Amino acid sequence: MKQKLLAYARLMRLHKPVGILLLLWPTWWALWLAALGLPSFKNWFIFTVGVVVMRSAGCVVNDLADRNFDGLVKRTRDRPLVTGSVTPIEAWILLATLCAIGLILVLFLNLAVFLWACLALVLALIYPLTKRFFPMPQAILGLGWYLAIPMAFAAQAKVNAVAFWLYLGAVAWTIVYDTWYAMVDRDDDLKIGIRSSAILFGRYDRLWVAIFQAFALGAWFYVGILAQLQWLYFAACIGCVGLFVYQQILAYRCEPKRCFQAFLNNQWLGLILFLGIVLAVR
Repeated sequence: MKQKLLAYARLMRLHKPVGILLLLWPTWWALWLAALGLPSFKNWFIFTVGVVVMRSAGCVVNDLADRNFDGLVKRTRDRPLVTGSVTPIEAWILLATLCAIGLILVLFLNLAVFLWACLALVLALIYPLTKRFFPMPQAILGLGWYLAIPMAFAAQAKVNAVAFWLYLGAVAWTIVYDTWYAMVDRDDDLKIGIRSSAILFGRYDRLWVAIFQAFALGAWFYVGILAQLQWLYFAACIGCVGLFVYQQILAYRCEPKRCFQAFLNNQWLGLILFLGIVLAVR
């Protein structure tokens, strides 16, 4: 039983919390901005647990869709569905359980949040399939993941221009960090026919990443103006500029190990922006 539970945890990537953090920080950005300060404990708890649950569900559905490909990629060949430590039927049951928990959480919120959540679930389910035909599946990932932002605004107040620009910035940010991630597997993905932004951008990968970095920063600066945040928020945005530059330096030679380090660096960017929001709205 212990080995099976550990296999389930690996399938949900609970041993790799960076994915949770990349979803959690923007969700908290939205909660604090929507409340213009500390959000209600109820909303904070539901969204925080929801992030863990739905990120885990996303990992399960991704591995179900990719189970015939993961064994061909060095980085993913030891995943539970590839090794057989979790069967497809067990994975489907786990996915249904996680989605049910997410539904129960959403039922404690209002109808608007429920509708946003339904759209997010649809995008999360189709995202793995888009890697077969859509040239930039990272955009679909961002569009689905960060619907947590309008959900948070709908739960705490209402969806407004601040939520819109925060969301657009987060989607662009997804393309940034998931392109670094995709650059790690680019050679394998080319062999097996998987699409990614790293393949789409080709030799201009770092240039396109820089363009999306600039868009994300522009959106976040505009959020500060719209929400009339204090200077500490803009200082945090400047800190994000520094981290984006550092990521470009890390990935200068496009070495897989360094690109992965650039991907991991984004968890700190999310934290810095969150601290800037907390200090600017209190």
